[in-house]
Amino acid sequence: MFYHLYELNHAVMQPWRAAADATRLFYQNPLNPVSRTRYGRTVAAWAEVFERTTRRYGKPAFDLDETVIDAKQVPVVENTVWSKPFCNLVHFQRDLAKPRPSDPRVLLVAPMSGHYATLLRGTVERFLPEAEVYITDWVDARHVPMSEGHFDLDDYIDYLIEMLNHLGPDTHIVGVCQPSVPVLSAVSVMEQHGSPNSPTSMTLMGGPIDTRCNPTAVNQLAEEKDLDWFRDNVIMHVPFPNPGFGRPVYPGFLQLTGFMSMNMDRHMIAQKDFFMHLVRDDGDSAEKHREFYDEYLAVMDLTAEFYLQTVETVFIEHALPKGTMTHRGEPVDPGAISRVALFTVEGENDDITGRGQTRAAHALCTGLPENMKVHYEQPRVGHYGVFNGSRFRTEVAPRMLNFMRAQSNVKRRGKIRAVA
Repeated sequence: MFYHLYELNHAVMQPWRAAADATRLFYQNPLNPVSRTRYGRTVAAWAEVFERTTRRYGKPAFDLDETVIDAKQVPVVENTVWSKPFCNLVHFQRDLAKPRPSDPRVLLVAPMSGHYATLLRGTVERFLPEAEVYITDWVDARHVPMSEGHFDLDDYIDYLIEMLNHLGPDTHIVGVCQPSVPVLSAVSVMEQHGSPNSPTSMTLMGGPIDTRCNPTAVNQLAEEKDLDWFRDNVIMHVPFPNPGFGRPVYPGFLQLTGFMSMNMDRHMIAQKDFFMHLVRDDGDSAEKHREFYDEYLAVMDLTAEFYLQTVETVFIEHALPKGTMTHRGEPVDPGAISRVALFTVEGENDDITGRGQTRAAHALCTGLPENMKVHYEQPRVGHYGVFNGSRFRTEVAPRMLNFMRAQSNVKRRGKIRAVA
C-alpha cells in the first residue's frame, strides 16, 4: 500500500502545487512592481522551492539538436532504430555532408538503476563530434502493461545481444555502471557462440563486476540482507491508473531516497543555496541548480524480477566473478572472450563502485591477451565524474575514443593491439 499512499499524496498536493506556481508567476511578473523588491523575490523563491520539492519529475529530453564537427555546426536528429517493450535503441544521427569512416560506432548502455538514459546526456554530447552514437533508452516499468510480460536480467542480456546483432560488426559497446555485468555477460555469450557480430571493443565504466573488492555502503547493504528482505520491503505493485497497473516493481522513488540519504546534508545545502540565489536574483546559479535536479529527481521504476535477480546475482552471490553465473541455463564464461578488446575505467573517489570492482573484469577475461586489455583510473573524481563532467570530457573520453579507433584499425588490418 505504500506506493498507493505515495500516489495519493502526490494527487492531494496537486492543488497546492498549482497555487504555488501561480504565486511564483504573480511575483515574478515584470508588470508587478513588487517583483523588483526583495520581498517579491522572497515570496517567489518560497513558491518555486515548494513546487519543485513536491512535484513528480517526468522523463527529461536529451535536447542534443546539434554538434560541432571540424569547426562546423552539424544538425543531430534522434531516431529510434530498434524497439522492444522495455527499451528503445536511439541513434543520434548526425547530418554529415560526407561520411566519416574513422568515427567509431558506439553503443552506450545506460544504467537501468532508477534514472533515465538522459543521465548520460553529457556522455553522448562529448562523443557526438567523434563517434556515431547509439544509446539504450530504458522504459519506465510503470508504463509497461502487464500484457507485455516480464523483464529480468536474462532478458536484459538478450536485449543487448539483439542490439549488437542489429548494429552489426565493428561496434564498440560501453557499459556505464550497472550495465557492466550484463554487458560483460552478453559479450561472453556471443563469443561462446562465435557470433560474427561480437563488438570490436568493450568499455566498462565504474561497474560492479566484483563487489567483494573494496565494498561500499551500497554493497554492504546487499551483504547484510537476504533476498527475502528485499522482496518484502522494497517490491511494490504499480497503482491504478498507470499503464503498468499491478506490475511488481522496485519504485524509482525508493532508489532516489536511498541515493539522497547518502548525501542528505549536501542536498539540503543545495536547496538552501537555490533559495538564496533566487532571492539575490542570481539567475545563472539558480538555472544550474534546476538543470541538475531536473535530471537527478527524474526516476523510473524497475521490474521486480530484474531488480531481485540483479541483487542476488551481482551483490549477494557474486556469481560472475565466482564463475557460477548462467544465462538461460547456460554458464556465462568471460574466458571465452578472445576477439573483443577490454577497456575499464574507475574513479579514484567512487563511493558507489569501489576501486578494483570494475578492474576485476581483466582477471575474468582469461582468453584475451594482455595487449588487448587496458585499465584507467581517473584521479579526483567520484562515481558521476567517471562518465560526466570536465575531467570526463578532457581526460577519460579521449582515451576511450583513441582505444576504439585503434581497435577498429587493427581489426581491419587483422592485427591485435591495445592503445589508450
